Amino acid sequence: MKKSLLTLVLFFISLVSLADEGMWMLNHIDKKTAQLMQQLGLEMPSSQLFNEHVPSLKDAIISFGGYCSGVVVSEDGLVFTNHHCGFDAIQNHSSVAHDYIKDGFVADKREDELPNPDLFVSFLIRQEDVTSRILKDIHPGMDETKRSYIVDSLSSVIENEVSEKDSLLRGVVSSYYGGNEFYLSVYKDYKDVRLVFAPPSSVGKFGGDTDNWVWPRHTGDFSVFRIYADNNNQPAFYSPQNKPFHPSYIAPISLKGYQNGTYCMTLGYPGSTDRYLSSFGIEEQMETQNQSMIDVRGIKQAIWKKAMESNDSIRIMYASKYAASSNYWKYSIGMNKAIEELNIIGKRKLLEDKITHFIEAKKEKKQLYGNLIDSLRISYESRKKLVHASSYFGECFGNASELLSLSTQAISTDFFSDSIAGKKIYENMAKEYSNINLSIDKEVLVAMLKEYREKVDTTYLPDTYKVINEKYKGDCQAYADYIFSHSEMTTPRGLERIYSRDSTFNMFEDPILSLAVDVVTKFVDFYQIGADANNKISRDERFYSEIVRQMCEDKSFYPDANSTMRLSFGIVTPYSANSSSGIDYSTTTKGIFEKVERYKGDSDFWVQPALLYLLSKKDFGKYADKKGEMNVCFITNNDITGGNSGSAMFNGKGELIGLAFDGNWEGMSSNLEYESSLQRCIGVDIRYVLFIIEKYGKAPHLIQELKLAQ
Repeated sequence: MKKSLLTLVLFFISLVSLADEGMWMLNHIDKKTAQLMQQLGLEMPSSQLFNEHVPSLKDAIISFGGYCSGVVVSEDGLVFTNHHCGFDAIQNHSSVAHDYIKDGFVADKREDELPNPDLFVSFLIRQEDVTSRILKDIHPGMDETKRSYIVDSLSSVIENEVSEKDSLLRGVVSSYYGGNEFYLSVYKDYKDVRLVFAPPSSVGKFGGDTDNWVWPRHTGDFSVFRIYADNNNQPAFYSPQNKPFHPSYIAPISLKGYQNGTYCMTLGYPGSTDRYLSSFGIEEQMETQNQSMIDVRGIKQAIWKKAMESNDSIRIMYASKYAASSNYWKYSIGMNKAIEELNIIGKRKLLEDKITHFIEAKKEKKQLYGNLIDSLRISYESRKKLVHASSYFGECFGNASELLSLSTQAISTDFFSDSIAGKKIYENMAKEYSNINLSIDKEVLVAMLKEYREKVDTTYLPDTYKVINEKYKGDCQAYADYIFSHSEMTTPRGLERIYSRDSTFNMFEDPILSLAVDVVTKFVDFYQIGADANNKISRDERFYSEIVRQMCEDKSFYPDANSTMRLSFGIVTPYSANSSSGIDYSTTTKGIFEKVERYKGDSDFWVQPALLYLLSKKDFGKYADKKGEMNVCFITNNDITGGNSGSAMFNGKGELIGLAFDGNWEGMSSNLEYESSLQRCIGVDIRYVLFIIEKYGKAPHLIQELKLAQ
């Protein structure tokens, strides 16, 4: 028994003591972790990283649009983020006549900066532990549905208290450690955010799908925005009278660069990880969510890409949607591959054997947790076919045909309980029509109808397939032809008739609205059928996370990412998927020329001749490294995930050295387990960013705003 406990302790020491592992809450960095950061090269005291009373580094970090990260770099509210984070805005302002995707964009003066009505950035003001308030009325053995209701209700109360005290603030209560702890984050949102600079896609997306998630990289993945505020420097909706926002803290920018072993920390808003998920949960994710994404998006993207390559207007219309879809399509492929090659499920099963022994060794644990691992296994098995079907259903009918998605939203939205909010939703939905090509969308719908029918058991087919079989002899194309030729929803007129409560419009007789009703009904069916298993799994996964921490109480455990601000730290370090290939820790412009030559004719690697000429001159000035070369990207062992895109990468002095934009192919299982020898963070060198802005974009006025550290 003593030997097994010793093995267990050693196992968890290896799990949590890695210097470069963890997405840490800035106000929960313990003494040991702080010492580790200092040993690696942190020179700032922790009070300068996070302080709720005086300006600190966290005040330069933003959540960009709720899906990416960014950093404030000037007294007049300039923000650096990734090109792919700003891609929606860039695409929305583009046309064949003004192709900002292909050619880039620069605002020569403030009046030229482009507003984005639906874009916002958020600053974290403070955080507070509210666990005791949330869990005070919850007791062991409580029904999971009731527990969830109490948590949601109390969270709403706490969140509302924030805005009631200050209407400019927004409160968000988030779950940590599998629902065992809860923290309130208070944000201030700025809603006038304007596009200032975008490099051409030959910089911002250089390498395209080919290089995505791959090292070495040569991608200048950045864009520049500016935050505007009212005359009191407070949040305001867009107005020509608004002024540039003046932040409380500005991130200084280093021109010295980095070396092998240089300390690096990222600050941003990572989306989600599942590092305390059971083996059964991992297996389910691999076989259902990931596989459905791989299968379905591959089909959809092929349709989009063919159309995009044939027409510039369609290329611009679908560019952002294609990029967003393909990013996680390839990610899912890489994750499944890594799960198998690294035996992630096998490792987790070994942990579960230890959990079982831990529970059985203590009577009080046995009474509380019972046969936890067996319970998880049985619950996951009971919903296996259902989750398989619902995953494909979501991809085929919830995330494919845009006209169907609009129709589903239309019948699910209450436009009238809040007239102002309802009007805003209606207006935003109406705008979507300008980004839909009906011919392409019909082709997608046909492909999705066929794919879903092929991939799932007939038990899970919605009633629509009876109509297709009986009225159209099983021909999905004929069914789609009828929908698109007879539906009012193919133009904004149909949506307007719903919003205006047109009594002459029987929307349930409209063919695509009828399909939308069937889709919503089936979604509800999936939820109801799986409710019992879902509740048991929710409870048991929470217990699982709790036991992992109990088994090694003297260790620091960081919580899974949940879209709240986090810090990760590590060092700049060489990396190669093949150790014999000798890949370094950074890349230079030389690699751009090599790839352009290697991939001649491939649009992913096309670069404007003017840019190639500029780079060939090697007139890099103050942005060059010690050898006179221009670094493009670099790689570290920082711990990141989706949502970290655009995260600031700082050296030990808190000076900006880059922007995180990608992970690596071999480390795609990192959401489930951090593998120190594999997981890496790829960033664009901030000096390359500045060079492109000043020399290619001819925008030295933007450089003059920055706080440069020589």
